[in-house]
Amino acid sequence: MAEPLKHLIGHQTARDTADAVARAWAPFARAAFLADILPVIDGLDLMQRGQCIADALRRHLPDDFEQAAVILHACLPAKERQGLTGWALLSVNQYVAAHGRGNLESGLGLLKALTSHFTGEFGIRPFIADEPQKALAIISGWVTDPNHHVRRLASEGTRPRLPWAMRLPSLVHDPAPILPILEALVDDEEEYVRRSVANSLNDIAKDHPDLVADFVERHRKGASKERLWLLRHASRTLIKKGHGKALANFGFEPLPDVLATLDVAQHRIAFPGQLAFDIRLANAGGEARTVLLDYSIHHQKKDGSLSPKVFKGKSLVLQAGENVTIRKRHALRPITTRVYHPGLHRLEILLNGVPVATVDFDLDMPQAPGA
Repeated sequence: MAEPLKHLIGHQTARDTADAVARAWAPFARAAFLADILPVIDGLDLMQRGQCIADALRRHLPDDFEQAAVILHACLPAKERQGLTGWALLSVNQYVAAHGRGNLESGLGLLKALTSHFTGEFGIRPFIADEPQKALAIISGWVTDPNHHVRRLASEGTRPRLPWAMRLPSLVHDPAPILPILEALVDDEEEYVRRSVANSLNDIAKDHPDLVADFVERHRKGASKERLWLLRHASRTLIKKGHGKALANFGFEPLPDVLATLDVAQHRIAFPGQLAFDIRLANAGGEARTVLLDYSIHHQKKDGSLSPKVFKGKSLVLQAGENVTIRKRHALRPITTRVYHPGLHRLEILLNGVPVATVDFDLDMPQAPGA
């Protein structure tokens, strides 16, 4: 069994941090620093462990952030020295985010320096929230940095809905200030950077679908295969939701001549089990059609209503007059992200994002012992 994520930070992380700071700053109270951390860190989760070390840094580094930033910068690896890398730098992110506010240039400078050894994406967000114009002016300059980690920080750290990080409501509401950053990096030579751009656009699509569909349309012209991948990945939420223009951007036009029928092997399924179904497609038109086939399971909720979840199927080209049958099996089994309830469920087929056929089925749940 894999180790819990929280073990990425632990006693050795705290000791490594203490050693690095002690080398960089002679007055550092190493023993007192560790005494603040080691007795409590085992009972904390991952982010809390990072914050525990960050809080201890706050107590044992100079109160003046500018002085503390110089010390922490000296804790990073350089040609002539080893230094902190990886998850040990999460706490530095958290320290800078909490105590560097009001020190825009030195705070962002430290995060830019450390991103090559971990990432600075968590730490830069409070600066954007506090001083968006000034912060984004500095961050925008990173898009031409020779270090691809720094270029990626420009796109990843400004994502409106970055997972595990504070949300940036102003950019959720209006992402226009970060579009020039994404424009500048859309053809970056590093896949690592391009994937970040795609993820940022996908974030934006959740609140501004038409904006992202228009962005994709503009950038498809003359696109390389790398940029096409980026644009497709950026459109994944829109395609899944059947956004018309997003589908059209990739050749998935409306399909008035494609007929679909749906059959399920059983209309009553015992849990755990599987839903077996056949999808028959017929192109009654005179031209070949590009078809994006997805399906949706409408799960019953506790209150009896149905909640749909789309699952990706396949993409295919259906020639004029062609008929195909596609057989699918969908597992209905215990998973940590869903609670199943007995009763009516629905299977729905989507072609190019448009529902075309549905079948209802019942799910039987086992009774609890003694019920």
